[in-house]
Amino acid sequence: MALRLWTLVGLITLVVGTATAQDAMTLLRATSRAMGVDEVQAIRYTGTGWLAAVGQGYTSEEDWPRADLTYTRTIDYETRASGEQLTRRQGEHAPRGGGGIPVVDDWDQEFYVSGEYTWNVLRGADPVLMSRLATSNTGIPPEERTLDIWLSPHGVIKAALAADDATATPLVLEGQPKTIVSFTALDRFRVNVTITADNLVERVQTWVPNAVFGDMVHEHRYTDYQDYGGVMFPNLLHSHRGDPRLNPGHNWMEVRVDDLTLNPADAAIAVPDSIRSAVAPSAVTIESQELAEGVWKVAGQGHHSFAVEFSDFIAVVEAPQDELRSLGVIREIERLIPNKPIQYVVNTHYHFDHSGGLRTYVARGTTVVTHAGNLDFYENVFFYPSPRTLEPDLLSTLYPWFRGNRTPTMEGVTQKYVISDGRRTLDVYALGGNDHDGNMLVAYLPTEKILINADLYSPPANPGRIPGASNNIRALNRNIQRLNLDVDTHAGVHGSVGSHDVFLQAVGN
Repeated sequence: MALRLWTLVGLITLVVGTATAQDAMTLLRATSRAMGVDEVQAIRYTGTGWLAAVGQGYTSEEDWPRADLTYTRTIDYETRASGEQLTRRQGEHAPRGGGGIPVVDDWDQEFYVSGEYTWNVLRGADPVLMSRLATSNTGIPPEERTLDIWLSPHGVIKAALAADDATATPLVLEGQPKTIVSFTALDRFRVNVTITADNLVERVQTWVPNAVFGDMVHEHRYTDYQDYGGVMFPNLLHSHRGDPRLNPGHNWMEVRVDDLTLNPADAAIAVPDSIRSAVAPSAVTIESQELAEGVWKVAGQGHHSFAVEFSDFIAVVEAPQDELRSLGVIREIERLIPNKPIQYVVNTHYHFDHSGGLRTYVARGTTVVTHAGNLDFYENVFFYPSPRTLEPDLLSTLYPWFRGNRTPTMEGVTQKYVISDGRRTLDVYALGGNDHDGNMLVAYLPTEKILINADLYSPPANPGRIPGASNNIRALNRNIQRLNLDVDTHAGVHGSVGSHDVFLQAVGN
């Protein structure tokens, strides 16, 4: 860390202090002329490259898993609209990690924003209103889609010229004179634009809220510019989303542009009538189901938690998505099992959609049971007391209490961890041999013969529609045999609850 810091100091040499707003406007107008910004009311470009699933690495130490990408994007600056059409395919990338990896067939997705509306079209199905709970499979969240219009090469100059707080800082970066213009977008995102001596936008950086990283770096790098009839546009777009304390986990998307159309006649993006009339989904949907005496599935919005009652405490398996989800789940558990503290929360794996709600439990003093391979990442990044300025959570407001010796209590599992009160036992096992996450846990109730897993097998709601056998389903079956588990019921963090007979049919399907 120290070496990287001093390297950065060596690369950046300040020439003068921050210039006045007038100087920033002068530079922005010059850049606007050089790039032909006034000539661009709308733009469409196509290209190929790759897209990575943020927060879905095979381990927390690896970069995000990638798939090949065919990409088209249309931006209409006049109506504040953007449409992306993309097709993912696995290509030659390693088929391990989450976020839909491996991609078995061509995966068509469309992501849109127009004014106040955001929606998706997945695999040619009907448009679906975008919810707050975006995952790596469903595009970036609604507010960030609008923000990303103003982070595009021409959009960022339009936005900076319209801002009333733009400042300019000249510097020398890696031996080249450049200027960083800073301004506020959408009233809350601080944007830094690196402009070269040739008055071209080279890098656009801001921060967006993320349940795991907090203020997460969101950055685009624009290089290999080409003149398109007086309008300059980069032929290579490389993007990052991640945390500056990490070397890996930053690369998000790269597109090599092969065609560009200025002000296309069909740039307008119509909002489907079904989207205009759709009711926004509730922030948190809770549906409870008792699986056995004192064992509850707390479901909703595709990700589920499980509450297990012990004599004088409660253990929860999985804290997915984010704080709003965890607060809703905790309220429901306290209603189902009153007057007992939640003493343990079991985290099956680190993927952001499965760990994003852990901080809420930590703020309550709950012990986190996770794979030993996650401990360093959780201590030094996830639970580290860094500022969360965009979306403060419960834990960030209690940081003084957690400083010093008051660090979160975590139990790292290498093989097996047992939670018991002498009457009921919950066994937590580390799994091997799956392609989804190298640090995966499952939870098993030996008396009830219930096995809880995430992402390896999702029991179908209709037992007559049995899924095909993936490598991960087979891996789960091998681990059940290796651990000699007597399973009657499978409970998925995704999907439904099903019998072991159905599971075995899937294994052989």
